[in-house]
Amino acid sequence: MKTKAMWKQLVRGYVRVQIDGVYGERFLNRCIQKNVAIWSIKRMGAERIVCFMDMQDAKKIRPLVKQTECKVTFVERLGYPAFVKKAMNRVGFVGGIGLAIVLMFILSNIVWSIEIKGASPKVEHELRQLVEELGVKRGAFQFTLPSVEDLQREVTEQLSGATWIGVRQNGTTYQFEVVEQQLPEEAERISPRHLVAKKKAIVHSVFVEHGQPKVKVNDYVEKGDMLVSGFIGKEGKEQIVPAVGVVLGEIWYTSDVTIPLESQFSTLTGESVTTHQLSAFGVNLPIWGFKKHEFKEFETFQEQKELYFWKWTLPIQYTRTKVYEANRFEQKLTKGEAVERGKKLAKQELYEKIDKDATIEGEKVLHERVENGKVKLRIHYQVIEDITSEMPIIQGD
Repeated sequence: MKTKAMWKQLVRGYVRVQIDGVYGERFLNRCIQKNVAIWSIKRMGAERIVCFMDMQDAKKIRPLVKQTECKVTFVERLGYPAFVKKAMNRVGFVGGIGLAIVLMFILSNIVWSIEIKGASPKVEHELRQLVEELGVKRGAFQFTLPSVEDLQREVTEQLSGATWIGVRQNGTTYQFEVVEQQLPEEAERISPRHLVAKKKAIVHSVFVEHGQPKVKVNDYVEKGDMLVSGFIGKEGKEQIVPAVGVVLGEIWYTSDVTIPLESQFSTLTGESVTTHQLSAFGVNLPIWGFKKHEFKEFETFQEQKELYFWKWTLPIQYTRTKVYEANRFEQKLTKGEAVERGKKLAKQELYEKIDKDATIEGEKVLHERVENGKVKLRIHYQVIEDITSEMPIIQGD
C-alpha cells in the first residue's frame, strides 16, 4: 500500500537519475546536505549509480554536479506531470479514448430493446403502443423516463386486457411480463346449496328463483341463519336443488369521525425550479440548473435513477430535483361546516366498506361535541344490501 509520501511524489512528479563517475557517492552526500530528496539508490557498476529524486529538486543539482565532477543523466520522468505531458503529446489518441468512453456511457443509458412476455399478439400490440406514449421506446434516454414502479402502475391501470404487468429494467432493455385476464368458464350447473345470512340484519325484501324461502320481510336474522333452503317438495318426497335468490337486509353501521376546526393546507402556483446532479459516495455534483429558488413556501419532488456503463451498474446516480412554489393557507371552519364535512367524509368511508350495489337508506347523528378544537361525530346509518351467502348441501344432510 502506498504511503502518504509516495502519493505526494506521484502528484508532484519525480525523475529516474543515472550518475556516472568515480565520485558518485560524494554527489549523493552533497545532495543529502542540500536537502535534496533521493531514494531507491542502486549501484549498477563500478562507476554508475541509479536513484530517484523529486522533479522540483532536479534544478538544484547543477552546482553539485560541477563540484563532484560527475555526469548526471535524467533517464525518465515519472508521476502525474509526466503523464499529463505525454498525454498532451498524444492528444489525438487520448481524445479518442475519452470520446469512446463518453459514447459508451451515453449508449449504455439509452433504451435499445423492449421485451414483452406472456401476452397475446393483441395485448402485446396495445402494450407497445401504451409504453411508447409513456416515452419508453428505442433511442430514449433512460433517465428521462418514469421510474420502473411508476411505469408498472401506469400500464397496469391503463391496459384493460391484463390482470398484472411486471416491469423490470435490465441494462438497456425494458422487460414486461404480462398476466392476462382469464374469464372463468360458465359452470354447466350450480351445485346443490342453501342460502344463509352472512351478517345480522332485518329482512327488507325476499326474491326466490329456486328453493324454499325460510324468512319473510321484517324478520330478524343472525349470521348463518337459513334464508332460502335447497330442499323443495313435500316431506318424504323432498328434492335437492341449488337455491337461487336475493334477500336484501337492513343493516346498521356506526361511523366515528373527527374534523379539526382549524387546519392548514397548501396549493402549488405552477412556478418551479429544476436542478440536475450526479451523486456518488455521498457527494453531489450539480451538472445543470444552478439557479437557486427564492420561494418562501415550496414543495420538493425528487427522482433518482441508476446509471449504467455497458452491462454494469455504476455507483453513480442521476438525481432530478424539482422545487414548486406553494401557497399555504389556514382554513377555519364553523361548527356547522365541520359537521357537514364530517358527514361527507364518514359516508365516503362507508361506501368503501359496503357492497357496490348497497344503498344508504337513513343517516342520523347520534353524538356531536367539540373537544380540543375538533368536532367529534358518531353517525348511525341504515343500509340495504344483499345478505345472502352460499352454503353447499352435502349428501346425507
